[in-house]
Amino acid sequence: MNIPKADFAIIGGSGTLSSNFPLGAKCDDVKIIEDNMIFDTPYGKTTALRLFEVAGTRVLTCKMHGWRTGVSRADASRQLFWTFREAGVKRIFSEGGVGTVNKLLDTRDFLIPDDYLDLSVRKDVGLEGKYLLVMRDALCPQMRAELIKNTRKHFSGRIFTRGTYANTDGRHFESPAEIAMMNGHADIVGQSICPEVYLAREIGACYAGLYYVVNYGEGIRKSWSHDELEDIFYDDAPMISKILLDTIRSLATKDRECECLSLRKETLLKGIYDD
Repeated sequence: MNIPKADFAIIGGSGTLSSNFPLGAKCDDVKIIEDNMIFDTPYGKTTALRLFEVAGTRVLTCKMHGWRTGVSRADASRQLFWTFREAGVKRIFSEGGVGTVNKLLDTRDFLIPDDYLDLSVRKDVGLEGKYLLVMRDALCPQMRAELIKNTRKHFSGRIFTRGTYANTDGRHFESPAEIAMMNGHADIVGQSICPEVYLAREIGACYAGLYYVVNYGEGIRKSWSHDELEDIFYDDAPMISKILLDTIRSLATKDRECECLSLRKETLLKGIYDD
């Protein structure tokens, strides 16, 4: 199957998983163009991708970061981002449910981070390695500004407009000692922002994330309810979908005014990583 062209990609996470994204938003200007597309990549076959259109803008999307049985999370990310590069994607959004590290955060708070802390062991996850990646402003300021604006439009609760996302491997949640170690260095914890954030820079795309607090990190509160986590997943998915779709509508008419692409430099290790 030939890879279709698209300007945007949305990496679906737990926030939109229950809503058959983007159909759960029930928007008249959303149209599915192609569904269940699977592509061959140098890293194996992709997860099923969906191509849709919102207000005339083409978007590629997948469920739950492309994670699935029998494929490592590192390869799932490589498959996705290789495909996004071939499709010509220039802007990528990711979303997901996260836990708290900052003791001031509560469930059903939104956070649009401006930095990340990679505590995973998946460090060497790249494509061809042709570039030196400067990870200053790794979360695109222009995309973050649009996300913040549209989150305020759809959500009357607390919205934190900056913060640090700590990435761990999972699939388990973190221990109280791990959360305590992160405290003061991060605000939220999850399992998906890395390697996505540096793969986006490698393919020359802007990247930003929308994260919804669904649980307290261990040790932050005496206990938290798994039932509440389940309720958040199912109740709030349409709202998260609407935020993302409105952000694409507003960004689609704007040129890239950020420095993201300029922070991808040619490697100095010629003959080593420039095959």
